[in-house]
Amino acid sequence: MASTTQLRRAVTSSFLGSVIEYYDFLLYATASAVVFNKVFFSSLDPLVGTIASFGTFATGYLARPLGGVLFGHFGDLLGRKKMLVLTMSLMGVASFLIGLLPTYAQVGWLAPAGLVLLRVVQGISVGGEWGGAVLMSAEHATSRRGLWASFTNAGAPCGMVLSTAALTGTAALVGEQAFLQWGWRVPFLLSLVLLAVGLFVRMKVEETPVFQAERKRTSAPLMDVLRHHPRTLLLGVGVGLSAFVAQSTLTTFILAYGVHAGTPRQSILNALTLSSALAVIGILAWSAASDRLGRRPVVLAGAVLMAAFGFALFPLVDNGLIVLALVVGQAVLHPMMYGPLAALYSELFSTGSRYTGASLGYQLAGLGAGLAPLLFAQVQASAGTTAISFILAAFCLLTVLCTLALRETSRTSLTGDLSAERGTGQLAGSPGTDVAPA
Repeated sequence: MASTTQLRRAVTSSFLGSVIEYYDFLLYATASAVVFNKVFFSSLDPLVGTIASFGTFATGYLARPLGGVLFGHFGDLLGRKKMLVLTMSLMGVASFLIGLLPTYAQVGWLAPAGLVLLRVVQGISVGGEWGGAVLMSAEHATSRRGLWASFTNAGAPCGMVLSTAALTGTAALVGEQAFLQWGWRVPFLLSLVLLAVGLFVRMKVEETPVFQAERKRTSAPLMDVLRHHPRTLLLGVGVGLSAFVAQSTLTTFILAYGVHAGTPRQSILNALTLSSALAVIGILAWSAASDRLGRRPVVLAGAVLMAAFGFALFPLVDNGLIVLALVVGQAVLHPMMYGPLAALYSELFSTGSRYTGASLGYQLAGLGAGLAPLLFAQVQASAGTTAISFILAAFCLLTVLCTLALRETSRTSLTGDLSAERGTGQLAGSPGTDVAPA
């Protein structure tokens, strides 16, 4: 009963923590597409301002691997819970301070400089958050590890729903002019409220039993990953890369593209809110399927279908079918690639370096989400949207090849018990945890 209670608390904490982290992180993404080019880069040509805005958006993703290594190191040495309290606090404070930043018109270059600095702090925070949140669920789980771990990933689109709704609601309440002057700050300032709620829930979760039972603590988790698991790390990055490229294409680049194509901004935000809400269901459903079918088949099917869908995405938007494009892309196909990653990355590494290895692999893959909008904005200007579709398909092909090169991980025990049943995360040798051979 106690283990079940802790599993529920761990999953709830991981989900809420992910919602809060991605509310803050993706609030910036939405704002970078619709606000920041006017507030912080107002002296630039509109297209150049959009690219510069996406550039500051990308800095957060560039900082994520650093956060993964930093918090992964101490998470493998000191425990998952302590690091998660720290990452959540960093994110909440950084987002609150973004809401207080002066504009370019007020202080000149200091405004975008402060924006970049706080974006880096956001990136470091979310880079450390994901790995610990996933492991809190995966290492507490006694079955259906793919489903329980995926609640962390499901928090991302839920955070997108909240961030988009916050911006949309504020704009509707105060009007366009007031929104650009000061209204955009309100969703960022609300971060402190979410932080208080998240910390209250997180403090009730105990350290994972898998970590507590680990007797062999390496003093250098990063070196262990790089020295003993370089191939696994690189393949893991390749598996996740297209999911992130597709994610930012569907949630960030399409916002700017749709506005330039003549779709009202509010219509795009409404479609994004709907598709993000449905994506929560898609992530949980496909992750549960990966417990039965295996991680590889689900990810492979998603990558192939996304590669094909990339060629229909922009024609759908051009013809005003933005809702269909985002629902199919973000809520159906993308979750196939993205949902199982939480359990998959956890299953690739041993307990002593799992936080570091899983975080680093995931966050290096996440660079695709930060760089894709910046790359695609330039590609669109020179070669058109068809070239973007081919680039997306190439990333999906990379995922297919790397997934085929990896072993199936869904039967892996997080304690190294080779006789563990599929999806088990139980402690080997603990009372009542005997399982049948897989």
